[in-house]
Amino acid sequence: MKIQTYSNHIRFYTPHHFIYYPVLMLFLGASIYFAITTNDTLIWSFISVTFIFLFCLAYMLRQHYALILQNRIVRLELRYRYFTLTGKRLEEFEYKLTDDQIFALRFAPDNELIQLIEDAVKNNLTGNAIKKAILHWRGDYNRV
Repeated sequence: MKIQTYSNHIRFYTPHHFIYYPVLMLFLGASIYFAITTNDTLIWSFISVTFIFLFCLAYMLRQHYALILQNRIVRLELRYRYFTLTGKRLEEFEYKLTDDQIFALRFAPDNELIQLIEDAVKNNLTGNAIKKAILHWRGDYNRV
């Protein structure tokens, strides 16, 4: 497995991103083409709208379920790591951190985490700034 860094941490799911969506887009394009070029405009327009609906629904559901669960797990992991390192509860000031900051902090190794949390709260660092400030990237290879 390749070492994860800032430049390669985006992950694609091949069946979804490179098979399902391209095929759905192909069918959508074909149905729009037939809606414009044939005499059966009404039926092909209906088929086109159906493909658009399927595309949107698949995207929303896939993203929604996976990301909500992933976000909960990342928060719990960060709380656990913070408690393990400091003996204090992160929940006491977690409200000062944005979701973007919390999600970026998951890439920080234990020896950099506390300082990055303090910097994020004190200087209101963006998630991207936190990621760039990490010296020794801690890969998250199991996320969706």
